[in-house]
Amino acid sequence: MEEVKIIPCLDVKDGRVVKGVNFVNLRDARDPVEAAEAYCREGADELVFLDIFATVENRKTRLEWVKKVCDVVTVPFAVGGGIGTIEDMQELFDLGVDKISINTAAVKNRELVREAAEKFGKGKLVVAIDGKKNPQGSGLPRLEVVIKSGTEGTGLDIVEWAKKVEELGAGEILLTSKDADGTKEGYDLEMTRAVAEAVDIPVIASGGAGKLEHLYEAVVLGKASAVLAASIFHFGEISISQAKRYLQEKGIPVRT
Repeated sequence: MEEVKIIPCLDVKDGRVVKGVNFVNLRDARDPVEAAEAYCREGADELVFLDIFATVENRKTRLEWVKKVCDVVTVPFAVGGGIGTIEDMQELFDLGVDKISINTAAVKNRELVREAAEKFGKGKLVVAIDGKKNPQGSGLPRLEVVIKSGTEGTGLDIVEWAKKVEELGAGEILLTSKDADGTKEGYDLEMTRAVAEAVDIPVIASGGAGKLEHLYEAVVLGKASAVLAASIFHFGEISISQAKRYLQEKGIPVRT
């Protein structure tokens, strides 16, 4: 097993890091620059920043906070939200961003994934997939891709979409369960495992981490290559070092 990455996720709205439950009921967590500095000091392997209302508000990622974060980070970091063109990506890379994450834009324009992978290299391209579970008999896939911060269904099956984005050139998949998001009741292991077993590229588990055991389960049962969390880190419930020590003690290789 390769080293498992621990990745704090920072959802940004109006220049502040926020956190909600099931993509709604957002509350203020902290300043993004302060958070970036702290997580780098604490040993985060990477950071993910998502401008969560950019797509819903039909605008690009706000670059002011991205510039400020670029000045302080010492680990690779990805930015997502409102990225819809190769030019948007180039602008972020020019600022110093290491990876870009696209979600709604990838669903709406599949060729964008291929173009981005060819231009920048698959190592710089994360495709984020948000998913929800549907009841049997609904006529929709059991595991369905949702877009626009979870506000719009697509009718796409998550596993089929994951295979497609890998084929198009995505370097990683950031997989978030809308149902589990912010609940602290654990990752959606069924969804995570289904995607991780269907593709060869790394899958980052996201949505639902509430205790150390959940991180372990995401790797061992969900087959994730990395675990992403927000609430537990933002509000000081678990530290990065605690998470790494716990996984190490359980026999999971992590970066130290």
